[in-house]
Amino acid sequence: MSLLVKQAIAELRTAIMDAAGRAVADGEFPAVPLSDFNVEVPANRDFGDYSANAAMAWARDLHCAPRKIAQALIDRMELCDTFFERCEVAGAGFLNFYLRSSFNACIIQDILEKGDSYGRSDYGRGKKINVEFVSANPTGPMHMGNARGGALGDCLAAVLDFAGYDVSREFYVNDAGNQIAKFGLSLDIRYQQLFLGEDAVQLPEDSYHGEDIIERAKEFAAVNGDKYMSASEQERRQALIDFALPKNIAAMKENMEKYRINYDTWFLESTLHNDGELEETLNIMRDKGLTYEKDGALWYKNKEVLAAKLREQGKSEEEIERLELKDEVLIRTNGNPTYFAADIAYHRNKLQIRGFDKAIDVWGADHHGHVARMKGALDAIGCNGDDLDIILMQLVRLTRDGEVVRMSKRSGKAITLVDLLEEIPIDAVRFLFNMREPGSQMDFDLDLAVEQSSQNPVYYCQYAHARICSILRKLASEGVEPRECTIPELALLTAPEEKELIKHLSGLTDEIIASAKNYDPAKITRYAVELATLFHKFYNACRVGVEDESLMQARLSLCLCVRTVLRNVLTMFSISVPESM
Repeated sequence: MSLLVKQAIAELRTAIMDAAGRAVADGEFPAVPLSDFNVEVPANRDFGDYSANAAMAWARDLHCAPRKIAQALIDRMELCDTFFERCEVAGAGFLNFYLRSSFNACIIQDILEKGDSYGRSDYGRGKKINVEFVSANPTGPMHMGNARGGALGDCLAAVLDFAGYDVSREFYVNDAGNQIAKFGLSLDIRYQQLFLGEDAVQLPEDSYHGEDIIERAKEFAAVNGDKYMSASEQERRQALIDFALPKNIAAMKENMEKYRINYDTWFLESTLHNDGELEETLNIMRDKGLTYEKDGALWYKNKEVLAAKLREQGKSEEEIERLELKDEVLIRTNGNPTYFAADIAYHRNKLQIRGFDKAIDVWGADHHGHVARMKGALDAIGCNGDDLDIILMQLVRLTRDGEVVRMSKRSGKAITLVDLLEEIPIDAVRFLFNMREPGSQMDFDLDLAVEQSSQNPVYYCQYAHARICSILRKLASEGVEPRECTIPELALLTAPEEKELIKHLSGLTDEIIASAKNYDPAKITRYAVELATLFHKFYNACRVGVEDESLMQARLSLCLCVRTVLRNVLTMFSISVPESM
């Protein structure tokens, strides 16, 4: 919450406790310890700006009816040096507090003073957080899941930054292991087919069949001709991988930049192998007795580790048995490490070696079963599994004309990230993918995303900003420029629409902190839509260019505040803020 809101709530609590102290001094209350109480914003504005349940919370402490306690407090309440003008008793004994108009004036001054930094806080206290998202395999084009993960991860990182964390964005590139071997095989077959024909060499069913593989093979052949047809299979495949993989990684970087995502780190899985960190991690596991060999493979005692952890949490043996826990392979019989082994080493690298206070990974919901064993493995090797937070993201369904879109018109294949960004404005993609919580199923309406109307949430917010700019331009053409207003002038903003708008503006910092706590950027997009709604409501009810110069300037100041907050929210999410539409 803003410092002013914090101050107001602190003043309210102090006023209540001071009144209780006077009641004790008067003999009205016994001198006993008092329970804590809540202060909240009532859903119905008729019940004040803030409401406290102190009288109900103290009923048992004081052996007295809440209404009687509330009245005793009201009789002794002193608010003259606070932001509050009065307090009333309501219902069973609620204390409803009403703010002075000067408080709203101070909120406006605070927003105008802070400008671009309004909404920022030190809540995170500079803790180092690594946010890893997208992390698509570099073996083919990125898909719709990557599109949602990109928007979610990048906007979450922005929210955490605003909330006072030291944030690092990271893309983990799986450039080693079985999928790269499959990538090499697929390229090899397509390369050979260029010279021998498709019937001469068959592409295995479980290999990569995309058009992108054919294109990379053609590019390789254009450079090398049939030179590698006479080379050994191992040499040929390695040459193809060395040629195609950097191109695919470069394409991913280009696509992410087009999507307005700039990573601090592109971390290659191969570095874990080459730098010895994977082997070091495996040795730690061996030394701790967490592994065993069976059938030529190295196994991790996942069942034993998780079962012990579940017992500590109070789970019964029957409950544990129903989970059907299994051990996990770390090194295959062919000597190649599994992705699980690499993931353990990778997260150890983030938490222990690079020293992040928290690692946040955005995963697809199909990785649900991987969460517990990853956290358990980190605990087992001496890291804290609770320092790894996993956001499980549901996939996206594209719709057009109310129907699910399954195929791309152009390619005949599943729609890729590139397809989407060519068809839909990036502003809309980034905003709309953050309109729902990560764990919720999402339908992405392609028609709505390009619609220029109030039905399109991002257009609606951008239009509110453009409308404010238009108001300022019109008044400037009439010789009216915004000026600094006094507290009494700003206190003229007493219309319900004005007060409601200011109240919403004052809550930005709180919303950002809540969004950071819950790993839910959707709170911010919803905040922006509500702000736009409240502004349009204010605009229709309260004419800015009135004859009363003081009131006009006060309303101009309010418009500037809305413009500032809309700009801060939209730019935080790397969404453009047009001045005319």
